[in-house]
Amino acid sequence: MGTFLGFVVTMTLLFCMAQGEVLYYDFVVKETPIQMLCGTNQTVLTVNGLFPGPEIHAHKGDTIYVNVTNTGPYGVTIHWHGVRQIRYPWSDGPEYITQCPIPTNSSFLQKIILTEEEGTLWWHAHSDWTRATIHGPIIILPVNGTNYPYKFDEQHTIVISEWYARDTKDIIDEALATGGDPDLSVAYTINGQPGDSYSCSNDSTYNLTAVQGKTYLLRIIHSGLNEEMFFGIADHNITVVGMDGAYLKPLNTKYLMITPGQTMDVLVTANQTPGRYYMVFSPFVDTNAPSNDNVTRGIFQYTGTYNQSETPVLPELPGLTNKSDAGNFTIQLRSLNSAEHPSTVPTNITRNITITVSVNQQPCPANQTCNGPDGSMHSASLNNISFSAPSISILQAYYNNLQGVYNKTFPDTPPFVFDYTGNVSALGEAANVTTEVLMINHNEEVEIRFQGTNLGAAENHPMHLHGYSFYVVGMGDGNFSDSYVSQYNTVDPPFVNTVGLPKNGWTAIRFKADNPGVWFMHCHLERHASWGMDTVIVVKDGPNDDQKVLPPPDDVPPCS
Repeated sequence: MGTFLGFVVTMTLLFCMAQGEVLYYDFVVKETPIQMLCGTNQTVLTVNGLFPGPEIHAHKGDTIYVNVTNTGPYGVTIHWHGVRQIRYPWSDGPEYITQCPIPTNSSFLQKIILTEEEGTLWWHAHSDWTRATIHGPIIILPVNGTNYPYKFDEQHTIVISEWYARDTKDIIDEALATGGDPDLSVAYTINGQPGDSYSCSNDSTYNLTAVQGKTYLLRIIHSGLNEEMFFGIADHNITVVGMDGAYLKPLNTKYLMITPGQTMDVLVTANQTPGRYYMVFSPFVDTNAPSNDNVTRGIFQYTGTYNQSETPVLPELPGLTNKSDAGNFTIQLRSLNSAEHPSTVPTNITRNITITVSVNQQPCPANQTCNGPDGSMHSASLNNISFSAPSISILQAYYNNLQGVYNKTFPDTPPFVFDYTGNVSALGEAANVTTEVLMINHNEEVEIRFQGTNLGAAENHPMHLHGYSFYVVGMGDGNFSDSYVSQYNTVDPPFVNTVGLPKNGWTAIRFKADNPGVWFMHCHLERHASWGMDTVIVVKDGPNDDQKVLPPPDDVPPCS
């Protein structure tokens, strides 16, 4: 990881709203030349010249101000992934949802309000595909004077990323114009290093030096755009103790399955014979869509005397298409649910929503050649609605009661019922392209059932909700049935912000709508989000002053 190049100033708040301290960071978005693989320097957008970007460190309950200055060639936004931003969606970041992009040569002072989050989160660009190189960790430590619910000797941050051979904005702009598949990444990187499985990269491998007998906390962040990953360290078990800024019951395992958007905190004890052991990220692909089948390797190397010229040992990870191992890992995760970190699963559901998640096709426009399947254009949808972003932010339109920007008619159920995961060849695959939002009353206890469909190139979809973490109470293959409700885990389900919807399966989540505002919900596979696998949840204000969206900052980026 690079050294933080900005400045941090800490002061104690003197008013009752604050629980902790106030921290200040400077982020400068700029073009930076980076040499990768066998190529010459490639210019990419970074924050403070770093790939990955600088780490933010805070304690639970702190408030963080980040002054984001954009010196890049086009507008960008920054999202604080997994931070609830209570009553303050103005700094949440997704372009045209809560703000318009920060223009070139201008700044936006973003306010990050930490409340119950504790563990590892991350920040990233949320405009076009710029998050490929604009991202970094958010490390949220326990409140001073309190302890972790586990013990370790050292901690390290590990960021898995995808590297592209050319400008990612050009890639997605061209793909959307032609309707075809976007370029694949050409490498995966660990903390910016592709590792020795790639040409010209023997000297570009991430190394973690371990002392025999010590236990290491690894904060793993999947910042990649389009590929899910298995992870393991040769001959070492790993114990999962946290995910998405919340603690889990310790899960001892030989591998992880982690999707784009997710973070996991794991413990590794250096209890093997001193030597060099590969730590490997290997893709999980359960679709016939194009994918990058490469791996990236780092080295978990012991101190001491041994033959360091020997090739490191490789871990045994599930195969590329091993759907059962991917699912078997995910369903074992449980919230810690202790006295200090209790689970509060909603059980009096007042709003029940079912959302089909589909990859679609749109007809090719007249007088145009398209590169999608059979000459069509790739598309994606939720409840058969392919989201179309407006030209001003939905939050500004909602807060100022502007008409004609969006419709309040996103449905609570799919528009028609069919065998979602069966033979869908007789169905048309075009979705309605429009700007719909889902309106939810303040303090409703909400259940959303995501239902995968067999349309297009079906696969696992990591679904992410801004403004909330949620409890994953159920998951399974095939079509959801009401009979499954009796099998839900309402005692200690994982409390996360991103969850994998199994290929041709279903996932049920629950949350209490106690955070008013405009919140984006989308697939965290970037190609699917770009194709319209998104929607917006608007949680209305409550009756009390402390249940209403706070006013906007003076420097919110303009919409031109």
